[in-house]
Amino acid sequence: MPMPQTVERRIFDFVSRTPGCHLEQLVFSCPDLPWNQLFLAIDRMSRSGALRLYQAAPGEYMLSLPNAGLAASMPGAVQDVALAR
Repeated sequence: MPMPQTVERRIFDFVSRTPGCHLEQLVFSCPDLPWNQLFLAIDRMSRSGALRLYQAAPGEYMLSLPNAGLAASMPGAVQDVALAR
């Protein structure tokens, strides 16, 4: 029986397959996980540098891997944001 993936691994795999994805896309792709569990994992990954979370527009957040360089090339990408300060 395969071991279940960690939340962080699921996030990493999804963002790897869907670079520059909206935060909502990730949430909808993991209906079995509570939103707060995803939020905390994204926060940890963002703070550790494993994931980039940036604001594309007011109220619109996107995710990419740090080496993807998508935030700089995405029109409207304003800034990196830190969650739950």
